[in-house]
Amino acid sequence: MLELQRLAKRAFNQEPSKSPYTFCNITKTIEQAERIALIGASGQGKSTLLRTISLLNMPDEGEMSFDGVAFREVGPRNWRKQICYVAQQAVMLPGSVEANLTISSKLHGRSFDLKLAERLLQTAGLSGLDLKKNARDLSGGEMQRIALIRALLLRPKVLLLDEITASLDTVNTKAVEQLLAQWHADEGTTMLWVTHELEQVTRTCERVWFMSGNTIMEDSLATAFFTRPSTDAGRTFIGHHVSEEVQP
Repeated sequence: MLELQRLAKRAFNQEPSKSPYTFCNITKTIEQAERIALIGASGQGKSTLLRTISLLNMPDEGEMSFDGVAFREVGPRNWRKQICYVAQQAVMLPGSVEANLTISSKLHGRSFDLKLAERLLQTAGLSGLDLKKNARDLSGGEMQRIALIRALLLRPKVLLLDEITASLDTVNTKAVEQLLAQWHADEGTTMLWVTHELEQVTRTCERVWFMSGNTIMEDSLATAFFTRPSTDAGRTFIGHHVSEEVQP
C-alpha cells in the first residue's frame, strides 16, 4: 500500500562527528490497516520521518509510492488527502471550532459530514464543546483532539500520529485511543504512531518500528520486540524504560 525505498533526509547544521542524516536508508512496506508504533530515543528522526512521509518535508534521497503511484506523480495536495499527518502541537486556524473542523473539507472540495463530526466529538470526550467558541481559546488537550478529528473527517487512508496524546491526561488519552481503535475497525485506516509510552504501544499497535542510529533498526511484531528484541540497541532501550518505571 505505502512503500518507502531508501528514504533519507539530510540533517542541517550537523556536527562533523555525527551522521549527516536525520534519518537514512528507510526501506519498508506498510500494508492496508496496519497499526505500527514508531519508537526510539529522542533525536532519531521519528517526527521528521512522519513529516517526510506526509510531504511536509521533501525527502532528500529515496522514493515513496502509495498504491503503486510515486509521490512525484501525485503532488503534495493529493498525496495529503490520503496520507494525513497529525502533529504533537496542534495548530488552530483563526476562527471558531466549527471553522477549524470544516476547513479541510473546504480545501479539498469535499462536503462536511456534521453527523460524523458530532460522533467523533462525543467519542473524544468533547460532546459539550461549543462549536462557536474561538478555537485558539481551547485548552491544549482540546486543541489536540480537534486537530485529530479534523484529520479524520478527511477519511485518509493513512494516519501519521506524532505523539498526539502527550498533552492529554489519562482519561482523555484513553478516549483518544478508543476513538482511533473504533475508527480503525470501521474504516480500516493504516496508522503509523510515534509514542514514547511503551504501554500505549501494547494497547494500540501490532507492529513496531524501532529507530536507532538514525534508521529503523528493528521491525517486528510488538509482542516479539518487547519479549525478545533482536539488537543490543533494542535491549538497551527497553531496559532503560523498565529502569525508569521502577524508580521511586
